[in-house]
Amino acid sequence: MITVQDIVNKLNLTVFSGYKGLSAQVTGGYTSDLLSDAMGHADAGRIWITLQAHKNVMAIASLKDLAAIVLIKGIIPDQDTIALSNSEDIPVLGSMLGAFELSGELYALLKHEK
Repeated sequence: MITVQDIVNKLNLTVFSGYKGLSAQVTGGYTSDLLSDAMGHADAGRIWITLQAHKNVMAIASLKDLAAIVLIKGIIPDQDTIALSNSEDIPVLGSMLGAFELSGELYALLKHEK
């Protein structure tokens, strides 16, 4: 099984917070910028790709037991998000890529790992 740390290494992601969660297993990915969509459809163990960087993403990630959040386009999380990420042990990661490109790279990586 692939871990969040494996994804970080292979996709050259930045780790902003939630370092204790880097060993979590990844079961897939989910891409959405709508919080209600992610809350309704993202499954446990998934990596959520989004441009939302505020603390509400952590509430959803915790509720849905997500493996990590990846912020796109060089977006940096706010301090409340970082604090919640560290307390919940859910990594917040970053990429310079857009959602389309990063989703494709994550999909290819996960498909190759199966």
